Amino acid sequence: MNRPLVSLRRPQSEEEDSNRSDNPHFVAVLAARLSRRGLLGSAAAALFTGLSLSACGSDDEATTPSTPATPTPDTGKLSKLNFSAVSKGLADTVVVPAGYTASVIYALGDPLNSATTAFKNDGTDDSFENRAGDHHDGMEWFGLNAAGSASTTANDRAVLGINHEATTDESPTRLSSFFLHANGGTPTLPRPAFEVDKELAIHGVSFVEVKKTGSTWAYVQNSTFNRRFTTLTDVDLTGPAAGNALLITRYSTDGSKTRGTLNNCGTGKTPWGTFLTGEENWAGYFTRPTGDNAARGNDKSVTALNRYGRTEGTASRHGWESAGSDDQYARWINARTGTSTDGSDDYRNELNGMGWIVEMDAYAPSSRAKKRTGLGRFAHESAAFSLPVVGQALAVYMGDDSRGEYIYKFVSNASWSAADAEPADRLATGAKYLDSGTLYVAKFNSDGTGTWLPLTLAAIPSSYTAYSFADQGDICINARLAADAVGATRMDRPEWCATHPTTGEVYFTLTNNSNRRAAPTGSQYAPDSANPRAYTDVKNAGTTQSGNVNGHIVRIKDGAGNAAATTFTWDVYLFGAEAGASSQWVNLSGLTSDNDFSSPDGLVFSKSTGLCWFQTDDGAYTDVTNCMMLAGIPGQVGDGARKTLAYSATLSVDTYVGAAPTEDTLKRFLVGPVGCEITGLVESPDGKSMFINIQHPGETTAMTAVAAGDPNAASYTSQWPANAGYGAGKRPRSATIVITKNDGGRIGT
Repeated sequence: MNRPLVSLRRPQSEEEDSNRSDNPHFVAVLAARLSRRGLLGSAAAALFTGLSLSACGSDDEATTPSTPATPTPDTGKLSKLNFSAVSKGLADTVVVPAGYTASVIYALGDPLNSATTAFKNDGTDDSFENRAGDHHDGMEWFGLNAAGSASTTANDRAVLGINHEATTDESPTRLSSFFLHANGGTPTLPRPAFEVDKELAIHGVSFVEVKKTGSTWAYVQNSTFNRRFTTLTDVDLTGPAAGNALLITRYSTDGSKTRGTLNNCGTGKTPWGTFLTGEENWAGYFTRPTGDNAARGNDKSVTALNRYGRTEGTASRHGWESAGSDDQYARWINARTGTSTDGSDDYRNELNGMGWIVEMDAYAPSSRAKKRTGLGRFAHESAAFSLPVVGQALAVYMGDDSRGEYIYKFVSNASWSAADAEPADRLATGAKYLDSGTLYVAKFNSDGTGTWLPLTLAAIPSSYTAYSFADQGDICINARLAADAVGATRMDRPEWCATHPTTGEVYFTLTNNSNRRAAPTGSQYAPDSANPRAYTDVKNAGTTQSGNVNGHIVRIKDGAGNAAATTFTWDVYLFGAEAGASSQWVNLSGLTSDNDFSSPDGLVFSKSTGLCWFQTDDGAYTDVTNCMMLAGIPGQVGDGARKTLAYSATLSVDTYVGAAPTEDTLKRFLVGPVGCEITGLVESPDGKSMFINIQHPGETTAMTAVAAGDPNAASYTSQWPANAGYGAGKRPRSATIVITKNDGGRIGT
C-alpha cells in the first residue's frame, strides 16, 4: 500500500501522481474542515474567503440518488457489535478488546524449512528465498482437511497466502533496506550485490501452512505447501496482452512471460479457490536514465512511461540496477540500450511486465503463477468478485492506488458454472473466467448514479490523440491512458475493495488525497461528488495538511444487482475524520472517539458474521494514535441523505452520505504498535480465528540508529514483536498475528 498522506519518509515509488488528463470531476460536494483542532488556519481562511458557511449547514436533504436501485435488505448475521471499543493509543503493542488474545505466528525471516537456519534478526541472515518476506500485506485462507486436501469447512488447518509488499528504507536519500543488513547496509550507489540479493528475495508472496493444536496456532515449518514467489520467479503472461510486442524483452523474446511479482499489496480469492495478488507501486523500482526519450525516438512508449510515473531521469527506489551487469540487476534499467527494433536485446519493455493481477494456486506447490492481463495494468490493490450466480457473468472489481486514478471492473465472457467451484484444474478455470471479457472503468455522476465505460478499441474516441492504441493488448497494458481517453472519474487513491456477502454491493476505500483543493492550481483538482472534501488540517500544531486528509469509503450497487450491468448507484459509507472535527465540513459521518479513523486502506467482509472490517495506513492522525482496525455493520446504498456544500460561488457539490453509524454498528477493534500499518485479514470459516498483518512497525526509525548496531536498539521507535516475546533480536519485524476470543466464540460477537 501507499504510505499515508503525510509521512516522515515517503519512498519515491509511493504517492505517485501522473494523471494529467482533464477528465471532468462532476462538480461536487462538501468540504473544508478548516483546521484539525477546530482552529482556522490562515491558509484555510484565505482559501475560503467569501464563503457563506451558514448556507451549507441547512442544505441537507433526506434523499436517495435520483435514479436509485431498490435497496437489498441486509441479512448479515450480526445486528450489533458485542465488544468494548478499543481506545486510540500510541503504545508499542497490539491492543485488542477485553476478552480477546492476539498472538504472533509468522514474521519476517521465519524459515520455511528445516534446512534454513533460525532467524537471528541482526542483519546477518541470508537465504530469504526460503524465509518469510517483508512488509506482510494482503492475505487469503486456503483450508486443509486432516488428509491435507483442499477444504472449505476446515477451521484448524490452512495454507495462508501472504503478500510481501515492500521493505523499510529512507528513500529517496538512503536506498538500503536497513533493518535487513548489518549496520544498516549501503545507502548510496552502487549497491553491493549481496545486499540487493536479499532485497530481491524479501518481496513477493509467501504460501505457508498454519495449524491449530489445542488452542494454539503456529506455522508449520516443513510443510510441503510452503513456498515463496519473489522478484525472480518465472511467471506466465496470459490474456489479451500475452505475446504483445510491448512485452518483448531480452528475457522473453516472444512476450509470453516475465520474472517475478513486485510490490504486492491487496489480494483476492477466486470462486474456484485460487489466490490473486495485486502489483501496486512497481514503477518506482525501475530507473530510466536521461536520454532515453531520444533513444526511443520519442515514440509513443515515452507517453506511456510518463503516464506510469517513469519520466526520463527518474531514479529507482533501491538502486538494484547498480549491483552489477548480471541480468537480474540490468532488468531494472528501463531504457532502450540495445539496437533491436523490437526490444529483444534490452529491457526497454520490462516495466510493462509489472502492474498486473497475478493468479496462483496455493494447493499446487509446483504450479506457475499467471499474470491475467485482461484485468488491466495499473497500481493494483485487491480484487473483489461479484457474488457468483449460475448462468451469469462474473465481475472483478479493482482500484488503482495513486492520486487521481480510477476504479475498474472486468466482466467475464464466460457465465458462472457451479461445477467450477471445485475444479480439477484451478488455473485452467482461472483462464476461463479471467482471460476473456471486457474491462471497464467507472464514471461517477453528481446525482448518485454512475456508468461503467468499456475500455475497447471501439470505445476510444477518435478525438483522443494523446496515445494511439494498436490493439486490445495495448489497451490492457496502458489501461490508465485508455481510462483517460473515455473520461473516467479521478478518485482519491482507490485502495482495497470488498463485496458485501449478502447484498453484493462493492465497497472501496479511498485512503486520502493531498492533491484536492477547493481552488486548485497546477496539477491539483477540485472536489467532486464522489470525492467531496478538500480541507486543511493541523497536526501537532505545527504541520499543515491539505486535501482529502482522512479519506472515505465509497460503495457501489450495480444496476439491477447484475454484475454485467453498465450502470450503478453509489454513496459514501463512511468519511474518515477526527471525532472533534467540524460536522459541517469534515466529520460528515458523525464519528465518535470510539470509532473515528483516518486513511482507510484494507477492507474485508466476514463470511461468518457479515461484519465489515477495515484497516488504516495513516500519517495524518498519528500524533494521536497508531494505525488501527475497525468493525462495522453497514446498511446499503441509498440509506442516508444527500448533502450539498458550497465552496464558492462557482463550486457547489452534491454528495450522498450513508446512514450515520451508531455505537452498536461501528467500533474500533484493534490498535497496532508504533509506526505500523494494519493490513490483510482472513478468518477461519467458523469466524473464531482471525489472522491479520502488522506491516512495518518501527518505520519511523532512523537508519542511523541501525547503523550504530543493535546495542542501540533503544533508538528504534518500535521493538515489536520482540517486545511481545516473539523471536530473536530487537529489530522490528512485519508479522502475521492470530486473534481469538477467550471464550471460544466468533470474533465480534
